[in-house]
Amino acid sequence: MQIQVNGATEVVPEQSTLSQLIDRLRLSGKRVAVELNGEIVPRSAYAARPLKENDVLEIVAAIGGG
Repeated sequence: MQIQVNGATEVVPEQSTLSQLIDRLRLSGKRVAVELNGEIVPRSAYAARPLKENDVLEIVAAIGGG
């Protein structure tokens, strides 16, 4: 199925979860904020949040600095 991630089309397997997408994008263990269809998704809900055809996600990773 196709979804949009940060403006780019991604093809993911049917029944994928947000947690699986984060793993696939190699963002596991990093501090990220995820907006799914205009709604912020808490980290605790990633594993239970299924993705659907044409979902639109914005994923932002925190970058440290000093």
